[in-house]
Amino acid sequence: MRTAYTADQIRAAEHELMARLPEGTLMQRAASGLAAACAAMLGKVYGSRVTLLVGSGDNGGDALYAGALLARRGARVEAVLAGGRTHEAGLEAFLLAGGRTAGDGAAGAEAVERADLIVDGLVGIGASGPLREPYWGLARAANAAAAPTVAVDVPSGVDASSGRVEGAAVEAALTVTMGARKTGLLVDPGAALAGEVELVDIGLGPYLPDPDVVGLTGADVAALLPRPAAESDKYRRGVVGVVAGSDQYTGAAVLAVGGALLAGAGMVRYAGPGEPVAQVRAHWPEAVVTELERPSLDGVGRVQAWVVGPGLGTGDWAREMLAQVLASDVPVLVDADGLTLVARERDLLGREAPVLVTPHAGELSRLTGAGREEIEADRLRHARDAAADLGVTVLLKGSTTVVAEPDRPVRVNGTGTAWLATGGTGDVLSGVAGALLAQGLGCYDAGSCAAYLHGLAGRIASSGAPLHAAGVAAAVPAAIRELTSRSS
Repeated sequence: MRTAYTADQIRAAEHELMARLPEGTLMQRAASGLAAACAAMLGKVYGSRVTLLVGSGDNGGDALYAGALLARRGARVEAVLAGGRTHEAGLEAFLLAGGRTAGDGAAGAEAVERADLIVDGLVGIGASGPLREPYWGLARAANAAAAPTVAVDVPSGVDASSGRVEGAAVEAALTVTMGARKTGLLVDPGAALAGEVELVDIGLGPYLPDPDVVGLTGADVAALLPRPAAESDKYRRGVVGVVAGSDQYTGAAVLAVGGALLAGAGMVRYAGPGEPVAQVRAHWPEAVVTELERPSLDGVGRVQAWVVGPGLGTGDWAREMLAQVLASDVPVLVDADGLTLVARERDLLGREAPVLVTPHAGELSRLTGAGREEIEADRLRHARDAAADLGVTVLLKGSTTVVAEPDRPVRVNGTGTAWLATGGTGDVLSGVAGALLAQGLGCYDAGSCAAYLHGLAGRIASSGAPLHAAGVAAAVPAAIRELTSRSS
């Protein structure tokens, strides 16, 4: 499991550790790790040109000490001193090692242009808000340069505690983060600017609190996935009810049912009107289908979890079906049109049994009243707020999928591909998550594991090329096989 922490959590842990160590020890540990990462990126250190972008804070000191180590190995290292002050001991060590300084004007810009490697030590984890000059201009110069940039702790311009970016920010090829991962390195838009992330252990582990954010690994997901035992039958393996699709949107029913079946549900019961019923029967003969003449769940049969909403429509028929599903006593996943209906009538969520909602930013905007762009810019906060306000588990889909539940760390999904941004893939995700709910996982685990499997299936189906939703569903068994074979 990958854990990440806010800036305040990191600073508190550093304060405790520094009280037990000689002064400067942590910075030396950080600088050694940073220098090693830079050397690995350069390949050949001797004769290479390295430009340090040095701000006023401690990560400017980390950059200077690392620059000193590289200079001793024969690199030609220049430091662009951009802050109103400079870490004195770090600058002294840098100059003694043969490093040279440049101002933040034309000389600094030239140093950036001629570098083989740029080290971003402009602002650290305590910074918030947009970059100001001269940092703003240097960040833009680094992004325009041919050389790759290594960021110290977080790319300058990225909020370490949220991933929020306001204005210009450094686009790093590698971020070397000290002591523990920062939340902003796992959540877009900050995660998209961090490049590869390398963690340097400086001894913070015993002093860190419970994490702010966690990211499940493949091993974590494999350990959570339900597996059939010798005595399993179709009922013990989970029965999912699906209320999705309409005469207009028949495909949503096919995709949601397919996602549930291919994720390992023992049985899928589908209920809907004539057109989607015909399509589900044609595509998935193993599904148990009930054709509805009126909005009623009578006669559908018992299920262990419901999926409701994809392609359902938003009229009276759909509203009545949603209300009946939510009146049940089993876990319910609400997606798509179901979320639009809930946004109109939030009292529908007033139930004792668990609820997992799976909105994209636009749907969450309708649920909460926050602007879509505001949600995209600060996904963690809005997912957390919605979970607390609505009393549900929220799986917020997007470039970073996050799963929020009250009083638990937000889970961030690290799988996926931009090719998943195509119609119908969300319906597949709903079916996968529904299958996991029916097999006994709680909303928090079901949402997290479904997001991981869905992203992995997307990668398998795509292989770097366009994909379609049915292809993602078809790849779900391969994704499960890949995870479980590693752990067996």
